[in-house]
Amino acid sequence: MRVLPVGDDALLVEVSSGEEAQALHAELLRRRAEGSLTVREIVPAARTVLLDGLPDVARLASELTAADVRPAPPRAGEAVEVPVRYDGPDLTDVAALWGVSEREVARIHAGTEFRVAFCGFAPGFGYLTGLPPRYDVPRRATPRTAVPAGSVALAGPYTGVYPHASPGGWQLIGSTDVVLWDHARTPAALLSPGTRVRFVPVAAALRDPVGHS
Repeated sequence: MRVLPVGDDALLVEVSSGEEAQALHAELLRRRAEGSLTVREIVPAARTVLLDGLPDVARLASELTAADVRPAPPRAGEAVEVPVRYDGPDLTDVAALWGVSEREVARIHAGTEFRVAFCGFAPGFGYLTGLPPRYDVPRRATPRTAVPAGSVALAGPYTGVYPHASPGGWQLIGSTDVVLWDHARTPAALLSPGTRVRFVPVAAALRDPVGHS
């Protein structure tokens, strides 16, 4: 773990893995909730956690350097369910990379419980972890200039859902009608770091439909 000062009242904590970042984020949220940590914002990323608005940067930096952070516990409450049609234009390519059929890609993906590791790229876009490392896939060699809103996609160890139409280089395996970002909703983002997520296949998700398991 490496703790770096950022300005006068913030710290950036670097760790060695995404799992450690998730665990540290969960621990810091717990401390803030119980009142032992005063901080304005706690922002996780792939392998860092930013703490902004600290009253005593030096003291917390010393504490964090010596901290032993345990794995993050599952978040309490129901998982967010995202209905998905496994009809993406890259489904065939992902099936080939995984060495399975398109139907099996859908079964594996829908049979996994995901967790939002962090958010970024666009408002409402969550980077979801949960698939075993053997299912990591590369980004497309040539990104698309326009990816439709609601596209369910894979890149590296992550699953994501595009909240709005935008350029993107992830592998598209499906689509959903769920609204990921809505200014009229509180909170506006459907997904936040730590949220549990399950993808639920809908009827006619493939040429050979996949049932919900």
